[in-house]
Amino acid sequence: MKTLRLGSRGSQLALFQARLVAERIAVAGGPACDIVIIKTSGDRLQQAPLSDIGGKRLFVKEIEDALISRDIDLAVHSSKDMPAVLPEGLDVGSVLEREDARDALVLPAPSAVAKGQSAASTNQTVEAAVRVGTGSVRRIAQLRQRFPTAEFLNVRGNIDTRLRKLDSGEYDLLVLAAAGLRRLGFGARISLSLSIEECVPAPGQGIIAIEIRADDAPTRQAVARVNNDDAAQALDAERALVSALGGGCQMPIGGIAQPLGAHDLDLHAIVTSVDGARAIRYRHSGPRGDATGLGRRVADELLKRGAAEILSEAESVRAT
Repeated sequence: MKTLRLGSRGSQLALFQARLVAERIAVAGGPACDIVIIKTSGDRLQQAPLSDIGGKRLFVKEIEDALISRDIDLAVHSSKDMPAVLPEGLDVGSVLEREDARDALVLPAPSAVAKGQSAASTNQTVEAAVRVGTGSVRRIAQLRQRFPTAEFLNVRGNIDTRLRKLDSGEYDLLVLAAAGLRRLGFGARISLSLSIEECVPAPGQGIIAIEIRADDAPTRQAVARVNNDDAAQALDAERALVSALGGGCQMPIGGIAQPLGAHDLDLHAIVTSVDGARAIRYRHSGPRGDATGLGRRVADELLKRGAAEILSEAESVRAT
């Protein structure tokens, strides 16, 4: 088998994920992978909030262009960065098992865990935060109820860069994906993990996706060796949810599908107004074999309950 060209961003987390996929494919008896680093628009535009410059798709566009033009054979992404509808001719060929999908609150070192504070004391320190670092519209919308007087400040950069900014005093608290922290060895920095009910994660959060050309049978066969069925079914449901809602990566939509028994999936979804004042939730279960249908049914129910109006308002806010 020929060596596969694997496209990836050059960030610390992206390269960790790319190397993990390459290792898994090799261990499973597949071909070796050469990692091709591709700088994306999201990497070049480090200062502006993602909602102002086009959303998270800016982290995948150039990589998908390289895949379409056959400059690479596969691409590795954090699946929450991928558009709900892929460019024509591309497909998710495989996904790895899901890491912790929750959002995490991180206090400056040596606060909280480093000092051995009790859970109650840590929670008091968290609640006292007045400068909360996150650029996620979804997180801000859901956390405004918990931090009604806080100022939410945009933060960009690699995880270690964000932690340095936190520790230097630019923020009182960061909101980050637990998955990225754990994958890079920063799990001990998590001061408090938010429950799914308090902050419904971004669709796809914690799942590493492998994108391929739909007509590339040899590469599809190679990546299929490392596919995790549980994560793949969950991602199908979550992506169908976003697609049916007509939402993008920088919209206040949360959704997570979790295994329910041996044969079903439980999908918990939320659409929130940007100011956090209104939230529409719906939770439903269905057979794993119809994950896409489950996502669409949950989206339909959210739309019936008024999600379309909230999302339209959110789009208008983002456009101004």
